[in-house]
Amino acid sequence: MGTKFLILISMVFCHIVDDYYLQGWLASAKQKSWWDKNSPDKLYKHDYIAALFMHSFSWTFMMMLVPTIYIILFGGRYYPLVFVVNLIIHMITDNLKANAKVINLCQDQLIHMIQIIGTFIVFIICK
Repeated sequence: MGTKFLILISMVFCHIVDDYYLQGWLASAKQKSWWDKNSPDKLYKHDYIAALFMHSFSWTFMMMLVPTIYIILFGGRYYPLVFVVNLIIHMITDNLKANAKVINLCQDQLIHMIQIIGTFIVFIICK
């Protein structure tokens, strides 16, 4: 039980590090309004999507790092589709908060916590 709890807490910690500390410029770049203000040329109209993707990839990698290492060291099955699904959910969620403005930070973080718990269940509990 202690190891599993440590894995879950590590996943939450990696979420916090990536979603708050490591985003840097991507936090601004994933907003359409930033591009409208700083690069209004039509050429850059959809560049916010690249920033959403890059942040979502980074977040997914970080959040799944500890269970992935656990599986490598102690055996288990890795599901690449879980990575892809987490990346897509994170992109959609962040877009709903940053651009569509239909969810707030609390809702955004609740969705991310559900992603973490779901990933934990797939990789660690259902092992």
